[in-house]
Amino acid sequence: MLSVTGATAVLESLGVVRGGDVHLAGGVVAAAAADAAETLDASGCVVTPGLVNAHHHLLQSAFRTLPGTRSVPMRDWLPAMASAYAAAGIDPDLARAAARVGIAEGLLSGVTTVADHHLTWPAGVDDVGVATAVADAAGGLGGRLAFVRGSARDDPETAAASADAIAEALVPGTGGVSGDGMLQVAVGPAGVHSDVEATFRLMGEVAARRGLRRRTQSNEQVDVEVAAERYGRRPLELLEEWGWLAPDVTLAHLCDIGDDEIGRIAASGASATHAPGCDVVMGWGVAPVARLRDAGIAVGLGTSGGGSNDAGHLLADARLAMQVSGLRAPALAAADVLAMATAGSADGLGRPELGRLTVGSAADLCVWDVSGVADAGVADPVAGLLWAAPGRRPRHVVVAGRVVVRDGVLVSGDEREIVGALRERVSR
Repeated sequence: MLSVTGATAVLESLGVVRGGDVHLAGGVVAAAAADAAETLDASGCVVTPGLVNAHHHLLQSAFRTLPGTRSVPMRDWLPAMASAYAAAGIDPDLARAAARVGIAEGLLSGVTTVADHHLTWPAGVDDVGVATAVADAAGGLGGRLAFVRGSARDDPETAAASADAIAEALVPGTGGVSGDGMLQVAVGPAGVHSDVEATFRLMGEVAARRGLRRRTQSNEQVDVEVAAERYGRRPLELLEEWGWLAPDVTLAHLCDIGDDEIGRIAASGASATHAPGCDVVMGWGVAPVARLRDAGIAVGLGTSGGGSNDAGHLLADARLAMQVSGLRAPALAAADVLAMATAGSADGLGRPELGRLTVGSAADLCVWDVSGVADAGVADPVAGLLWAAPGRRPRHVVVAGRVVVRDGVLVSGDEREIVGALRERVSR
């Protein structure tokens, strides 16, 4: 039982802002305070739902600002990253250390749920061990995780068998989500530029049998070019033919896309994820987010990984999304982008209980101090979260009703130890 009291503003959901308190009980938002509830002081603060990072590559938290990976074409970026992975040796130990850094970074910037699209599966690696290590990292720090068993040129049957084994180990049965809602498993080939039809079909069969969500990347620059060269088609044409335009599918990036393709996505019920912190840096362009949303498509927000976006700070990327949206008019308002970073991302995971602070929603929230000099003169404190001081840390973060960040400090982990463990592992 927990009550967050005295907030300047509480963002319940898109367009619903009020002042006052938020009450949590039994892991959900409650209508009223319970007896003997713990209280968190939110005076001078804005309270928002916990942010949901809909597209990350946690392993890349160990490989940021590498030489040969900044402002280079994808054909040069891929071998540079592959060389770094090979030199480090991908194993459960590295996966755990990198994930602890990425999850901690997320929690300390208000991200309560991370979707980790893990694409690197070298021959001989313990697939279930890697997935379990990432899940343990999130669980130990108190964050929610959606682990996506990805594929990047993997053998189709091997990838499907691995996805099946990971799902059985982490979330046995059907539905793809653990009973406490803290862990989810999904499947996701990297894209038609990387994976063949058999990979999409076989991983889709695993998803259908186990009730898993499906995720892939589409219509970024390399995806469009390779689809044209290899198939003489557009990526979305292939995805539709291969059974990957459907309500359980989320498509990341979507930078190079026309109105007819937007209509095709909308008709299919698929959702989208915007990742401007990757797309702009990689030179892929800016997705037409307003047009996607106007078409009725649920759009979430993601940071992508440290190989392209060296920070996992979703609020900062929300500011970037808002700022660059004018290049693909109409521009987005701060409220629109905050909705993407919360409810939009949650809907793409098939998790409508996340990303909201309405009664009955999951008890995930952030308390943001807006009383300092960076917020002085701000007329709208909710919009000011993006327009002013986007690199801020939340004062408190709550996940499933438990305080995981208190007064800007991790409750269940030590930052210095987490950083030191990754440095020691990468140096080996």
